[in-house]
Amino acid sequence: MAATAVVEGAHSGDASPKPPKNAAGEATAPPPPPPGVAGGGKNKLSLVPLIFLIFFEVAGGPYGAEPAVKSAGPLFALIGFLVFPFVWAVPESLVTAELSTAMPGNGGFVLWADAAFGPFAGSLMGTWKYVSGAINGAAFPALCADYLARVAPAVSGGAPRVAAIVVFNASLTALNLTGLSVVGWTAVALGVASLSPFVLMTGAALPRIRPARWRGTVGAGDRDWKLFFNTLFWNLNYWDSASTMAGEVERPGTTFPAALLSAVAMTSLGYLLPLLAATGATDAAPADWGNGFFADAAGMIAGPWLKYWIEVGAVLSSIGLYSATLSSAAFQLLGMADLGLLPSAFSLRAPFFNTPWVSILATSAIALAMSFSSFDTIVASANFLYSLGMLLEFAAFVWLRAKSPAMPRPYAVPLPGAKANAALCLVPSAFLVFVMAIAGWRVYAISAVFTVAGVAVYFFMALCRDRGWLKFSAPAPADGGGGVAMMYRRQGSTASEV
Repeated sequence: MAATAVVEGAHSGDASPKPPKNAAGEATAPPPPPPGVAGGGKNKLSLVPLIFLIFFEVAGGPYGAEPAVKSAGPLFALIGFLVFPFVWAVPESLVTAELSTAMPGNGGFVLWADAAFGPFAGSLMGTWKYVSGAINGAAFPALCADYLARVAPAVSGGAPRVAAIVVFNASLTALNLTGLSVVGWTAVALGVASLSPFVLMTGAALPRIRPARWRGTVGAGDRDWKLFFNTLFWNLNYWDSASTMAGEVERPGTTFPAALLSAVAMTSLGYLLPLLAATGATDAAPADWGNGFFADAAGMIAGPWLKYWIEVGAVLSSIGLYSATLSSAAFQLLGMADLGLLPSAFSLRAPFFNTPWVSILATSAIALAMSFSSFDTIVASANFLYSLGMLLEFAAFVWLRAKSPAMPRPYAVPLPGAKANAALCLVPSAFLVFVMAIAGWRVYAISAVFTVAGVAVYFFMALCRDRGWLKFSAPAPADGGGGVAMMYRRQGSTASEV
């Protein structure tokens, strides 16, 4: 009951939660939070590792930006990577910073949807974002095998390729089981190693840059706007993914906003500067800018040694991308289990490392199974599901501002009034609708199947809870606020402990 008083105060609009009292009416201190959850414990994420985890959730370096040049030319690619962070990355990061500090528990966007619209919305958000993240994560072991095949052709197929993918998956699963602090500092090392060749390429390109090359475009009839916008979207989304680990962050009220701001700046410059260098210092035609062309451009600018370094950096980037994706997806399952939306097994933590081992192993197994599939259309469907989740996320942000204006927000989006905050979400929401509108009918069909499956999972979990077939941390309540409060009671986390 003591923890209940703290949590309910923190979510009822009272900015100064009153301490709990004993039977005699005397104030007492709340019990200490359990080890490893928000408010206490070891292996907490500090600022620098969190910056690089967010960086790998979103980008991992400029690898993959090349199709923007191929589809529309250097001019539009540079404009896109200059403007798009302001119309997409900044609004999403601001919303993530506010809601992650207001509800600093594991589960992130699932908590926000649950608090705003109830457990059904939270469960559906969880399905959309988890499927999207798992599909994206599954691409990285196969991508790493593709890069290895360039230097070891035997890995291009058959048993050696399978072995490479399995070893990649198993190694990073083991890394994630050791704790987010280890994963975070590993991300720092991987980030420095994968970005450093682009810093060298940019420096070497300076004497060779001719600004006139930046004005090049693809002929109007040959521009592929669908590929162009999907490339921008693909390379600059998932800013909210790290929110699922908010319960593991050291002082999230200050750490999360600073990490997001730093990651946005680092990621945006990490795309823009190499594009300026490679397009300004080479005479390559837009048609040459296929995936992996940055390595070729580095070879033209500085020699084969830098080309090989960038190719090695691509492998290191894949490792960081997969590790960060696995972490965020696993902690999302943990948060959903704490909310009572999934069985309590997903919230089990390893005795020594305090990591959600069931959630990590389940996510790893799903990603491994999908790594052997050819799923271009499914990846497009993952983007569609992610867009649905983001629309729900923006709606939750606006609704919580109107529904609970006095809820403690250690960091608040610095805009006055509900209308201004709604306007902040308007432009990125319009872009989401545009991306969804240009998807093909196969994407609509696959996305509908996943959505129906998500609805079925919600009602099946309710049936399992009612019949006692599976054990849950707590019954999912009829209103979202109660669900978030119960989750905080289990995690020992409140908005005042930031």
